[in-house]
Amino acid sequence: KGKIRLSAFYRHISFLVKLLFSRDISSPVTDEESTLYVNDPTDAEGFELSPEARAQADLKFTYVDNYFEEALKMRNILEEFDRDHGIRPPTILGVREHVFTGSVSSLASFMSSQETSFVTLGQRVLAKPLKIRMHYGHSDVFDRVFHITRGGISKASRVINASEDIFAGFNSILRQGNITHHEYIQVGKGRDVGLNQIALFEGKVAGGNGEQVLSRDVYRLGQLLDFFRMMSFYFTTVGFYFCTMLTVLTLYIFLYGKAYLAFSRVGATIRERAILVNNTALSAALSAQFLFQIGVFTAVPMILGFILEQGFLQAIVSFTAMQFQLCTVFFTFSIGTRAHYFGRTLLHGGASVCQQYKTTGRGFVVKHIKFSENYRLYSRSHFVKGMEVILLLVVYLACGNDEAGSVSYILLTVSSCFLAFSWLFAPYLFNLSGFERQKVVEDFKEWTKWLFHRGGGIGVEGAESWEAWWEDELSHIGTLSGRLVETILSLRFFIFQYGVVYKLNVHGSDTSFAVYGWSWAAFAVILVIFKVFAFIQKISVSFRLVRRFIQGLALLVSLAGIIVAVVLTELSVTDIFACVLAFLPTGWGVLSIACAWKPTIKRIGMWESVRSLARLYDAGMGMLIFLPVALFSLFPFVSTFRHV
Repeated sequence: KGKIRLSAFYRHISFLVKLLFSRDISSPVTDEESTLYVNDPTDAEGFELSPEARAQADLKFTYVDNYFEEALKMRNILEEFDRDHGIRPPTILGVREHVFTGSVSSLASFMSSQETSFVTLGQRVLAKPLKIRMHYGHSDVFDRVFHITRGGISKASRVINASEDIFAGFNSILRQGNITHHEYIQVGKGRDVGLNQIALFEGKVAGGNGEQVLSRDVYRLGQLLDFFRMMSFYFTTVGFYFCTMLTVLTLYIFLYGKAYLAFSRVGATIRERAILVNNTALSAALSAQFLFQIGVFTAVPMILGFILEQGFLQAIVSFTAMQFQLCTVFFTFSIGTRAHYFGRTLLHGGASVCQQYKTTGRGFVVKHIKFSENYRLYSRSHFVKGMEVILLLVVYLACGNDEAGSVSYILLTVSSCFLAFSWLFAPYLFNLSGFERQKVVEDFKEWTKWLFHRGGGIGVEGAESWEAWWEDELSHIGTLSGRLVETILSLRFFIFQYGVVYKLNVHGSDTSFAVYGWSWAAFAVILVIFKVFAFIQKISVSFRLVRRFIQGLALLVSLAGIIVAVVLTELSVTDIFACVLAFLPTGWGVLSIACAWKPTIKRIGMWESVRSLARLYDAGMGMLIFLPVALFSLFPFVSTFRHV
């Protein structure tokens, strides 16, 4: 897209039209015709510019990414500045867009359909009757004089103005401008076609909306707009991302509430009392499916757009075809992207955090994405949260579903399972050649090389070393309030250990707090053993045999201790698996708190141990995600799956 002066643009159009209407195209160009453009640039049949129109063209500009037949309508769109559009004259003329990349891939089709619903239904209603349309980076025509004399067209800060385009609309509305929308002219636009491109773009937009919440512009709009325009403004800007974040938070509250009912056996007690008093309503409420918004609900505007543009029957056919292309998986995955970046910006954004502008790119990138690249991009935003959801579902299945039955459990958790599946495996379902055996082998080698690459520091990119990437992932935590919030949020991982240890057979019916204390002692022993293994890894290569001997001896002693405990005490094999289920989230909680207080941990000399523990968790999580992909790659019919 390039910004050009419309006067020069009109001269080119006038010259081309003059040639088309005044002579045969196949005839040679004469000297008189070659000087036509120079001598009289505006003398074109039907397109003669008046002095007023030429002066107005010098004062307006637009983004030009256009078709020739649409360019002929530029005079019409400029005349809109002189038409009556309400109390105030228009300052931004919005135009419709045609997304031409929908046929590249299924992901491009999803984005094209979603974008089309916004640039047709959405912006049409926002402009009239809501009168709250902004500038969204689309090909709008600006009143140049109005904006450059009232604070400028865009904003300069890369932190608070990460979504710089919409601040032009804020600026126009705050200074009593008027933004309209016109659908008789459209421009072409290419949308993102790869999942990583789409995730970067949505992450940038979600982070930009988080910064908008913290900006003065939104504060002033909230004070100055009337009630109805303020509600419309909220719904069409930051409100959408805020509701998306609330959707994910509601899911966590629901699952942790179920985990509490399972650990405390309150749910079973309530169900038993409901059965005794024949309270069917209470029993039904406890077993009811918890309905929350999953990805399909974000597609409702797109479905309405299909109905208006294609008709009801064709809309049903199109939406059904999109379901076979796993569009619900994609939209559910997008919910996690928006919620993560919007929430993180609210917690750590503002002037105190130098948030880098995410370059999205619009290139043709339908290609195979390596496993390590997907892991780096989605590890903290999707994979960790997906693993947490699965862990909560397993805990509820093991501890709180004794009386309800398998059918009730499936009905109660099917939407949560689908969300966790989408967050964990969508990057590989929508990856070209994602299940091709040779590609999978190469991806695993490249991922292990990246994971165990030693060294970081200045000049080392995150794509080269796990240590450099991990340090970059912690760079957003830079304030005291951010560290405190991260610490408070990480305390939720200790709930697993507190609930599971009282379910073990080894302590019988003892419910004293000493049981929980002994569990922390066992966790400390595990950390000591891990520290021994990590320290042995630093022994020189010359003592490799000694290192292997010490590692083997430590492993044998640990296994012998577990076997002796099983034989001589009431510790069972089930208890061992339950301890693993309890200590894994506890370790992640300790690791998260240590990362939040990175300067303090460095001062006490424990940062190397924290980094080793973090590498172990990333290795384990990566293997759990990689194993299903590797398993499906063994089957030839799956390797032919080319879903992009």
